[in-house]
Amino acid sequence: MERKIRVLVAKPGLDGHDRGAKVVARALRDAGMEVIYLGLKRTPDEIAATAVQEDVDVIGLSILSGAHMTHFRDVLDALAARDASDIPVIGGGIIPEVHQKELISMGVKALFGPGTSTAEIVRRVREIARDREASGGA
Repeated sequence: MERKIRVLVAKPGLDGHDRGAKVVARALRDAGMEVIYLGLKRTPDEIAATAVQEDVDVIGLSILSGAHMTHFRDVLDALAARDASDIPVIGGGIIPEVHQKELISMGVKALFGPGTSTAEIVRRVREIARDREASGGA
């Protein structure tokens, strides 16, 4: 039996709109993944600490507040402080294209905007988790 992919889904910062995060979390669960939904208003340290504690394969952040540059950077830094930079971070929300390129160059593995199908998100999460495992990170 193959081990289930473990995904942490969280909403950093003060953004209170979690409908999209819940839809994605459910789609990942329905696709056979184990989902830890951390919920709203989480700090980067909480997200990183939980990711390490729960031994997740992927972290998914949902950000609609416009503070995506800060939140992604802070989560990546919090992971690095825990020697957990090998845990891939992905995200969704309203993120301008110019910022998407910068986030990818910072190390964010994938970004999903409005209208992305849950099937595409599931496919990419599987691919990212597989790549991490193949590189010895899992």
